Amino acid sequence: MVFPMFFFLLVNCTEGKKGSEAGPKGEFKTMREKMVETQIKARGVKDPRVLSAMLKVERHLFVPKEYQTSAYADQPLPIGEGQTISQPYIVALMTELLELKGGEKVLEIGTGSGYQAAILAELVKEVYTIEIVEPLASSAKNRLLELGYQNINVKAGDGYLGWPEVGPFDAIIVTAAPDHIPKPLIDQLKEGGRMVIPVGAYSQELKKIIKRSGKIETADIIPVIFVPMTGKGVKQKK
Repeated sequence: MVFPMFFFLLVNCTEGKKGSEAGPKGEFKTMREKMVETQIKARGVKDPRVLSAMLKVERHLFVPKEYQTSAYADQPLPIGEGQTISQPYIVALMTELLELKGGEKVLEIGTGSGYQAAILAELVKEVYTIEIVEPLASSAKNRLLELGYQNINVKAGDGYLGWPEVGPFDAIIVTAAPDHIPKPLIDQLKEGGRMVIPVGAYSQELKKIIKRSGKIETADIIPVIFVPMTGKGVKQKK
């Protein structure tokens, strides 16, 4: 989960089916369409499958009721436990960078409220997502099941260590920032796989990583600010 910034406020760390009591379903749909046009397409996200998922998944269902009317604003929002749901643009950008085609198995580090996992579930065969804050993991799991997602597996645990028993993965997305690229995640990335991750302590860069011949190719995307990755694993050496 996260808290990014791209020149102005950006962020990291989901949605599903019914409208809520916070407002008419049609009104949320209109806000969602405006979000995609003005916040996401206008900033250069072009993948039609990603845009379709951002239009479909109802972000207001992944935030507390008191924030639902702001769910489609260009900002992160609190989701409890000192964590936030990422800015819509960052969710879309990171998803597009994974270059998903449809049959992939994807690992997400930082489930948060489950919004990013729901976006991924619209695009791939299997999603495995890990959240270190147990109450968030539990509520996200229940929410995603209630919304009908059958291809998302949620676990409470240390994301730095990944999910080796179900790896390797075609793609990995990380929504909290370690100060180095975690070796366990590289090890669990398939040959040719892509990983999108914010890296840095104070000055952070969103990076896209491709694994080729057992080595990694790294490209810097944009400067960001995410909440730091926590857990025992993050203290390991590079």
